Amino acid sequence: MLIGILQTGHAPDELRAALGDYSDMFRQLLAGRGFEFTDFNVVEMEFPPDVHAADGWLLTGSRHGTYEHHAFIPPLEDFIRAAYAAHVPMVGICFGHQIIAQALGGRVEKYSGGWSVGATDYDIAGQQMTLNAWHQDQVTALPPGATVLGSSGFCPYAALAYDDDALTVQAHPEFSAGMIDGLASTRGKGVVPAPLLQQAHANLNRPTDSAKLADMMTEFFLKPREASHG
Repeated sequence: MLIGILQTGHAPDELRAALGDYSDMFRQLLAGRGFEFTDFNVVEMEFPPDVHAADGWLLTGSRHGTYEHHAFIPPLEDFIRAAYAAHVPMVGICFGHQIIAQALGGRVEKYSGGWSVGATDYDIAGQQMTLNAWHQDQVTALPPGATVLGSSGFCPYAALAYDDDALTVQAHPEFSAGMIDGLASTRGKGVVPAPLLQQAHANLNRPTDSAKLADMMTEFFLKPREASHG
């Protein structure tokens, strides 16, 4: 199965040589599960020719806000709506989770309650999972057709399902402890409150359930579907 990775942002330059870019992290997360991958740097206006250029789409995280005025956001929302209408499966992570919700009629805001960073406990599809988080923005109003699949004490809409057409998660199953540590020392400084960065650092060695979420993503992509229509 060919998965198109829609890169909506890039890992910090200081971290990329050692940890890879977001597309590399997803390749590692989903390695050995029957997927092939192709990348499109949509943040740089590199879009697929159409929604059938891959068998499924994976939308990455980004340092940008979905509500900000960036050239790539309106065409990405159009692409999401077209893929959804054509029943081409999509998985969205962090920004990907948010932009799918926004494109389909939901609302995303800079959350007044602040940030969630590092190892965080979630209830997702009836399972307790610890996953790495890195966000202040979150979905605050559901779009039509979305079902809440997971939440945390900080983020009530932490995972959403849209029938068999989309699965989205606010947390970062692709982020290693090294990535959280690196973000804390690069993008986090002066932006995320110091106590939260200290707490995230203290939890770096806490095991996460990224493999469980990778299992969910795999099951979602590979589930039998009727052929999507062009």
